Amino acid sequence: MKKLTTTLLNEVMQQEAENQIQARPYERTGKRKAHRNGTRPRKLKTIHGEIELEKPQIREFPFKTTVFERYSRVEESVRVAVAESYLAGVATRKVEKVFSEFGLENISPSEVSRISKKLDKQVQEFLNRPIEGPVPYLFLDASYFKVRDEGRYVNKALLIVTGIHDDGYREILSAEVAASEDASCWENCFESLKARGLKGVKLVTSDGHKGIQAAVQKEFLGASWQMCNVHFMRAVLKNIPKKDKKEVAYMLKDSLEDEGKMQELAVILDDRGAKKSADTIDSFRFDLWNYKSFPRQHWRRIRTTNVYPPVQI
Repeated sequence: MKKLTTTLLNEVMQQEAENQIQARPYERTGKRKAHRNGTRPRKLKTIHGEIELEKPQIREFPFKTTVFERYSRVEESVRVAVAESYLAGVATRKVEKVFSEFGLENISPSEVSRISKKLDKQVQEFLNRPIEGPVPYLFLDASYFKVRDEGRYVNKALLIVTGIHDDGYREILSAEVAASEDASCWENCFESLKARGLKGVKLVTSDGHKGIQAAVQKEFLGASWQMCNVHFMRAVLKNIPKKDKKEVAYMLKDSLEDEGKMQELAVILDDRGAKKSADTIDSFRFDLWNYKSFPRQHWRRIRTTNVYPPVQI
């Protein structure tokens, strides 16, 4: 996200420089008002962290840009354009909107196409880059989006795989659009990751989707599957009456630290008539504590798919 945002904003400034100079780089024209004089790095804070942009310099007069002044107001447009590029490629309409937000109108179709292709190339390079070194921990998640497919909009799943390397470095390994998140879709995702070099997987953390469990069991022999503790709590509380949710949530948090207490809680809920919640506990009770087979300093981070700071391995 940071790289694509950087590229897009750099292109905005290049277009601003072209408008002020009235000429493209190295173009010979009588309309030229000035000459380029390289670039100067300047940092910008975004929702993805701090990025470093290449601000153009003009020899004859100061270069003026709206990027740093307007960015906080148009960040959502930039974020949407970049995020959607992972789902369905770079949309020229979204690129045009970003340029328009910065006051740049009437960008030529060929220029918009060039920028879109440049961004799309970076997306493909990111999604297909080699995976180097062992990745002991995987975190799986899926979100559903409406995607244009053959002239109509349909719901599709974005399968996201995040990994933590042996050195503690955390990165998104894959963001892949699929028709659903059934076992076959996750198997294809895992096979693609292994083809790129994924190895050394020891623990896979996700929600309780049966397709994920089946795919992990088939594709990562010898690895353990960990039920995300946060998703587990949501699944149990889903069938608890509203008036009892707070009490049961407290009991759940306490029981997640003690397997014996969790079994007792299942009995209590069953006796109260919350059979579905009790059954949920029984279904996942063997996969709630697999994280405890790993170093204690990693437990808080690998027991859930929630994002935490990198693990120091």
